[in-house]
Amino acid sequence: MTQANELTITEARDALIAGKLSATELTQSCLDAMAKAGELNAFITETPELALERAAQSDARIAKGESRGALEGIPVAVKDLFCTKGVLTTAASHILDGFVPEYESTVTENLRNAGTVMTGKTNLDEFAMGSANVTSYYGPVKNPWKLDDGKDRVPGGSSGGSAAAVAAHLSLAAIGTDTGGSIRQPASFCGIVGMKPTYGRCSRWGTVAFASSLDQAGPMTKTVRDAAIVLQGMAGHDKKDSTSAPVDLPDFAAAITGDIRGMKIGIPKEYRIDGSPAEIDAIWRKGTDMFRDAGAEIVDITLPHTKYALPTYYIVAPAEASSNLARYDGVRYGLRVDGDSLDEMYENTRAEGFGDEVKRRVLIGAYVLSAGYYDAYYVKAQKVRSRIAEDFKKAFAQVDVILTPTAPSTAFAIGEKMDDPIAMYMNDVFTVPASMAGLPCLSVPGGLGDDGLPLGLHLISKPFDEETLFRAGDVLEKQANFTAIPAGWGAGQ
Repeated sequence: MTQANELTITEARDALIAGKLSATELTQSCLDAMAKAGELNAFITETPELALERAAQSDARIAKGESRGALEGIPVAVKDLFCTKGVLTTAASHILDGFVPEYESTVTENLRNAGTVMTGKTNLDEFAMGSANVTSYYGPVKNPWKLDDGKDRVPGGSSGGSAAAVAAHLSLAAIGTDTGGSIRQPASFCGIVGMKPTYGRCSRWGTVAFASSLDQAGPMTKTVRDAAIVLQGMAGHDKKDSTSAPVDLPDFAAAITGDIRGMKIGIPKEYRIDGSPAEIDAIWRKGTDMFRDAGAEIVDITLPHTKYALPTYYIVAPAEASSNLARYDGVRYGLRVDGDSLDEMYENTRAEGFGDEVKRRVLIGAYVLSAGYYDAYYVKAQKVRSRIAEDFKKAFAQVDVILTPTAPSTAFAIGEKMDDPIAMYMNDVFTVPASMAGLPCLSVPGGLGDDGLPLGLHLISKPFDEETLFRAGDVLEKQANFTAIPAGWGAGQ
């Protein structure tokens, strides 16, 4: 028997409106599931009292006919990178021990105003730096999907806690952040939908910064339609954020028509990588065939600077991270480790507060910004970034949507690749190029790999054309008909 926490947002909304389910019952179902799923380590901070309080407020509004809209009473988990007033916010780092913000991020405030119920703050790679959710100070997150070999799989990163929470039905939806693939790659690993909006579509105000020219908040859900509904509640221009785009907010869900006949789908040859597993090419061909069967036109395209995207990203992102993380010094908030001088206190605090991956990226960033190397690395990387964006612009003169794989593999075991940072960085090889261009993207479950674990298909569209993205993604989702669930995390379990 299906439990309330296993419903999609669309199903739960209909049940709430019809009076068949209360927001309190729906929220309690999620909280009960969370209580049984501690082994996943998906949450850093659970907020059951706050969730039930907000659920009761939703029930009162619904009873009075004052519902705030499509997200009224819907439980949503929040990545612990968003500042939440009165609730511990850690970015999964020791250096933010005890930090309780006195303000709310714009994205979480928008969702609260839309009627959502926050169930807790989800685990992540420290400061969102990682592709496996194994760098968190609070320990790794486990993917709900398991194999018979007894090994726990990574959920992907950095938004791995959010992905695991949705895949295991601990929440109807979750929000994450995506810098180079941190929503889309974990969505692929966990068999859910993950969406990165156009850079500037969602405000970054109140979100702990990693790389300011790349970071973007987005929804993680069970269906494409649910992702459209959550994005509607998250997005909007924010005067407090200079990078927030002053553009109209369309009705994303209304754009989903089920008809993509005549739509042109681009297939970039550069995404065929030497040594890529056969199952990745197979899922990509399957996606192409599904679009063709739905009446779309398949067009071969070229994105010639794709091969430079990953190295360019790992210059730009660490450079911005080294600047952003300079604020963590032990003086104003979070961890403080005393020393005999101010400089020694800085050194002690950062040495103890930051994990190895964060230190690695800060050092890389400081190096490429240093005298004598700034022009050779950072300035050149920005020029290459412009070429990457130009490639996409030319491609979108020919096609409406671009289709690629989401990730180069299924979820690997926790502990694998840990001693090889380059191999870990390669997890973002398919997602980084669109991030460098600030484009909206969507990962949809496409099927299972040879090992029985999920594989995602990745869609990219023009800037601020999320409507086309959702329309294409919905059709792909229906064609794929992905109904597999991780054993023990559904059907009333």
